Amino acid sequence: MEHASAAAIIDAHGMVTGWSDGARRLTGYPAEEAVGLPVRELLAEDPSPDVLAARTGTVVLRHRDGTPVALPLRACEVLGPDGSPGGFVITAEQPGGAEPTLAGQAFQQASMSMSVFDPQQRYLRLNDAACQVMGVPEEALLGRFFPETVEEAEHSRGFNWHLRHVAETGDPLHYESHTRAPSGSRYHAWNIEMWPVRNGVDDVVGVALAAFDSTEQHWARQRLALLNEAADAIGTTLDVVRTAEELVTLVVPRFADFTSVDLLEWVLGPDEPPSTTPQDVVLRRVAHGSAHEGTPEAAVHLGALDVYPPYSPPARALREGRAVLGRAGEPSFDRWVRERNARAPKGRPYREGTHSMLAVPLRARGITLGVAVAVRIGPSDPYVQDDATLAEELASRAAVCIDNSRRFARERTTALALQHSLLPRGLTGQAAVEVAHRYLPCGSLAGVGGDWFDVIPLSGSRVALVVGDVVGHGITSSATMGRLCTAVRTLADVDLPPDELLTHLDDLVTHLAAYDSDDDIAELGATCLYAVYDPVSRRLTLAAAGHPAPALVLPDGSAELVPMSAGPPLGVGGLPFEATEVELPEGAVVALYTDGLIEDRDRDIDHATDELCRALTARASSLDALCDTVLKAVLPEEPSDDVALLLARTRALGADRVATWDIAPDPARVADARQAATEQLTTWGLDEAGFVTELVVSELVTNAIRYGAPPIQLRLIRDRTLICEVSDGSSTSPHLRRAHAYDEGGRGLLLVAQLTQRWGSRQTGAGKTIWAEQPLPPD
Repeated sequence: MEHASAAAIIDAHGMVTGWSDGARRLTGYPAEEAVGLPVRELLAEDPSPDVLAARTGTVVLRHRDGTPVALPLRACEVLGPDGSPGGFVITAEQPGGAEPTLAGQAFQQASMSMSVFDPQQRYLRLNDAACQVMGVPEEALLGRFFPETVEEAEHSRGFNWHLRHVAETGDPLHYESHTRAPSGSRYHAWNIEMWPVRNGVDDVVGVALAAFDSTEQHWARQRLALLNEAADAIGTTLDVVRTAEELVTLVVPRFADFTSVDLLEWVLGPDEPPSTTPQDVVLRRVAHGSAHEGTPEAAVHLGALDVYPPYSPPARALREGRAVLGRAGEPSFDRWVRERNARAPKGRPYREGTHSMLAVPLRARGITLGVAVAVRIGPSDPYVQDDATLAEELASRAAVCIDNSRRFARERTTALALQHSLLPRGLTGQAAVEVAHRYLPCGSLAGVGGDWFDVIPLSGSRVALVVGDVVGHGITSSATMGRLCTAVRTLADVDLPPDELLTHLDDLVTHLAAYDSDDDIAELGATCLYAVYDPVSRRLTLAAAGHPAPALVLPDGSAELVPMSAGPPLGVGGLPFEATEVELPEGAVVALYTDGLIEDRDRDIDHATDELCRALTARASSLDALCDTVLKAVLPEEPSDDVALLLARTRALGADRVATWDIAPDPARVADARQAATEQLTTWGLDEAGFVTELVVSELVTNAIRYGAPPIQLRLIRDRTLICEVSDGSSTSPHLRRAHAYDEGGRGLLLVAQLTQRWGSRQTGAGKTIWAEQPLPPD
């Protein structure tokens, strides 16, 4: 019986009497061994009653090597001459044989992988596509248990679990899998349908499945998901290097086995892009990553410069302004890999199997910033044009974020430079207080704010302490801060009282907002605190415009906030400012600060203020050390606003350094005033300053008697300079004028201005004071 089908003849006693060559190929038994055996010895398990009744169905035979073989069999009864049963002819279609029916041909030739298993997960049928996936012919799988035919892996166990689930429950199911096919090394995405196969009495006699290879659709979804994720994952900070690292983290290992980001040198500095393109492409490595710890594939260290030859894919990508796709076998690609291996031979084992790469330029707003390189190694699929399109989209997103970071860094640097140029540096030129200060720009995305402070020497050894805050961030706030800082210094030079100075400053802010449409002052506002300390009277006079009150630490170690009115912020207009005056002992510490020190979204302001007062009472070797102690104790780890802190320890000028005389409004008393001043200088050991002082006292007292009003007072102050003050009850301020040749007067103030270091006048509650300073003779 040599034909395509496997067949056997069984007599009425169940003995094998005939055996075809097809049966030998299926079971491994040659005819000489099979003929004469009871048919039961060829069975691995008894057929089900349904199969016996129908004389057709799947029967599990025992292969000659002992493995079970499940075969669809059909039994045809053979009758003797008298019509009595003489046995059976049993046939089984040989795998790979021509299907006799159209349905069978459709199954065998289907483009998707289709298989049939028995309830014990043994192969019954496979079509051509399934055999191609498995990499072996059908006869090598029939009757074998599924786990024996695949690698021991999670996806194999999952597949077998689904087969068993359908066989046990009789419920169809659908699931997706991303696995490597047994016949190859590439990963495939599969859409798998499994359903039970039932007999006439509704029993599950098998499980059928159809697996559709949806790899292309899977990668299309993955590309879209990667793009969507890039919108949130790239550009979370305004830091150039961090943005590059976010791109690497996103694509490794989902899109690349190794990725690097190299930037042109000027991108990391304050410079603008060069007008000409250099011949050699020099890039700095800012980020790279791979699936291996330490990224051993990298031939360039982080932060290092690298010169890219013109033939290399990165140089070509920069030159052509598009993604360059390279594959193994291309001369430029192979040359590039050899150059990397020669440069960093230790990473060569990790580069084995490199088969494709993408070099994509990082371009934003028409400017090339650098290049990103993605490499695939080993069993992964090579890059195709769709991958190049995706890489360009990702690189475009990253480039815009990198350019934003670069612009932010440049603006921040500019704002900081502007702000530092406007803030005081040495804070010299006064002896009324000892000062220490700190300024901390915040690191938030909002940029540098408009906080400032100042220490301004005033007449009569007094000093002005100023702290302010322009709400908002960026160059605009820094520029506005500069305008206000300059305005305060100008108004302080006029020697206005604190409340009056803030009134003028408020008018200025209102005018700035009215005449400068680009200024944000009107919307955002500004705050300021202005204080004047007099070391002679030891009085601190202060007023605030929407600014927190300063803290005061007394020599006994107690600390509290100065009770005062906060006042309206600058720019509100029409509301008064209230001055507060307190008398301080020598050695008291006044702490002025901006709201960034105590205000934060997650902190209670009262609690922060208490922390400030406690920190100010800590023991410290100096005011500078106390500044650091306060910042460490009060500031959160990541301040959300700029912080300015100014500490001033008060000094006092004792009675031995101040001399005061009341002058009668009589011209004859001018000589007495000169004599008193001369004697006081002798007491102080300043006889060398006697000549100039006599002239100054004579001129100022004479003017007060002649043009002023009583009461008249003369005061000498010995500080870092020798200060002569004459006060009277008139509010009319003197001014320099040019005297003509025959004028009898008008030369006195000019003489004072020529002989002294500086002079001026200030308004007081009872009139005015004219003052002049002259340097002390060297010791």
